[in-house]
Amino acid sequence: MRGGQMRGGQGLARVAVVVRAGAAPLWWLGVCAAGIGLLVPGLTGRRIGVSAGAALFLLALAVVAYARRGRYRELARPAVRAGKHDVLQDRAVSVRTWRRRHRWWLLLAFLAALGSGFAVPAAGGLLLAGCGAGLWLKASWIGRLEQADEILLWVRVDWLNGGAGSPAGKAVKGYRTTGIAAGDATPGGARRRASALT
Repeated sequence: MRGGQMRGGQGLARVAVVVRAGAAPLWWLGVCAAGIGLLVPGLTGRRIGVSAGAALFLLALAVVAYARRGRYRELARPAVRAGKHDVLQDRAVSVRTWRRRHRWWLLLAFLAALGSGFAVPAAGGLLLAGCGAGLWLKASWIGRLEQADEILLWVRVDWLNGGAGSPAGKAVKGYRTTGIAAGDATPGGARRRASALT
């Protein structure tokens, strides 16, 4: 079921979609900041800046991709089946909601990455891009968990309202599951092709 929340049910958002929502803006803002950073020599020079940025990119990618995997497994293990009155939130709504709630953090991160370019060219932008790439990898990992069990993982929307809105945050007590074909996103949170929805 999709649409507004019904009596006796809960609004549910896909776990992988929420994780993936920040990947594209972080990646593109990071790439943009890195590109602008290369236009100025900075205090360290472009060569050192790019080398440092490459190291930060790989570090951020690894940290973001692997952080809290145990927590995701812990929440997924006792997941219960979604009820017939639970409402599955569209992928576009989940992505739009996450990005709207985090728009100021994204802007501040972009400005910080830009500012760092005057000291270490491109490094801050590559760090930001690494965070985005790490989120893509984490969402893909969640997708593999879903495919292995032939389920999709969902989290209550009201548990995402406070704090960072993380689907593995302290407010989240557990996940719910549906069949692999439910909703409009594939395992891992990518948009499901129109042909697969018919």
